[in-house]
Amino acid sequence: MADFTFIDLFAGIGGMRAGFEQVGGKCVFTSEWNPYAVKTYLANHATAGHAVVGDITTVAEDDIPDHDVLLAGFPCQPFSIAGVSKKNALGRPHGFADATQGTLFFDVARIIAAKRPTAFLLENVKNLLSHDGGNTFRVISETLARELGYHVQAKVVDAARFVPQHRERILIVGFREHSPFSFDQVLFPGTRAKLDSVLHPEDGSEVAEKPFTVGPTALVNPKYFLSDKLWEYLQGYAEKHRLAGNGFGFGLVDGNSVARTLSARYFKDGSEILVSRGKGNNPRRLTPRECARLMGYPDSFKIPVSDTQAYKQFGNSVVVPVIRAVARAMAPHIRALKAAASESA
Repeated sequence: MADFTFIDLFAGIGGMRAGFEQVGGKCVFTSEWNPYAVKTYLANHATAGHAVVGDITTVAEDDIPDHDVLLAGFPCQPFSIAGVSKKNALGRPHGFADATQGTLFFDVARIIAAKRPTAFLLENVKNLLSHDGGNTFRVISETLARELGYHVQAKVVDAARFVPQHRERILIVGFREHSPFSFDQVLFPGTRAKLDSVLHPEDGSEVAEKPFTVGPTALVNPKYFLSDKLWEYLQGYAEKHRLAGNGFGFGLVDGNSVARTLSARYFKDGSEILVSRGKGNNPRRLTPRECARLMGYPDSFKIPVSDTQAYKQFGNSVVVPVIRAVARAMAPHIRALKAAASESA
């Protein structure tokens, strides 16, 4: 029996689900619209008892099962309060449905309003805090706390505490009832990892995994090496911006490095994380397997899609150990509130 149930909205490839399953949760509903992400999700997560639903905007609240925790790494589409319809012409929005109309956060809010889960965890980019001069985050916070009545806390966490990648994301936790949960209860690793913990060793200590690695010593497939033309272009681009006083350019790393943020555009040229192959050799992209490791997925995680789709998926994913750490801190409070509700019933 699971300790608690949860739903997985904007599920991607299931990173938030993985983190909560590892602390005793059971997924009872999944929503993800991208067919390639769904393919990877289904290859790695059992969905017995429920199918993966597509566009959440078309799903009625009554069709979503009761659950203890709502998880959502929701995309934050840019919006401004000033753009609300004419009925709010006085500049005083009437509730969250108007203030956030046209954004996918609205669907998160309407589901929380209807289903009243014990808790939720939302994840988004750090820039959510500063978007539209802070108005976007203010509306979201007021919606969750004032309109929906949840006790809300938020914190920006850099995944470099867990994996060798600087990746700052805002995590928003809410509890329906008062709870002593605090982000101070989230346990962070004592030492920071370096890239050599995710790079292919290329010494025969791991079994070759085509198409990522080949041969008896599992060498990185040469298809991940940058061509002369692309490498020359990236160097020229970086030099042009250096002379102009800008910081744009590629990120060259080795096994002792901590990488920049892996983005969904990594498939284009890999410029934010280029692995050095030594002096005189063109650098290479990370393989999709290395990207999976960089996001905290185990080597048992299946990658059934093309490299292009895999790069997009891992670039859009949460870092699983970060979510697991937050889930571990939330779990005892979820259980305590569930037990208290059962006793009062």
